[in-house]
Amino acid sequence: MGPVATIMAGKLQVAFAPRKLQLIDESNQHHGHSGAHPSGESHFRLRISAEALDGKSRVAQHRMIHEALSVELKNRVHALAIEVS
Repeated sequence: MGPVATIMAGKLQVAFAPRKLQLIDESNQHHGHSGAHPSGESHFRLRISAEALDGKSRVAQHRMIHEALSVELKNRVHALAIEVS
């Protein structure tokens, strides 16, 4: 896991104390696409399960996750695919 993913995972741990957390760097699949960073860590897939997200609508879950990762989403991360279970 690179430095951006490490920071993101730490923030998600603090914000949600997840039962399950997988943060997958998919940047290599987007090389040369818009928003791709030359050194990677710009496109991620998040798989998360957390009590704090249970019972919330999909929109509410995504808003909560986006809020927790707001700095990274504004600066370095171009895309974040979110799967909540």
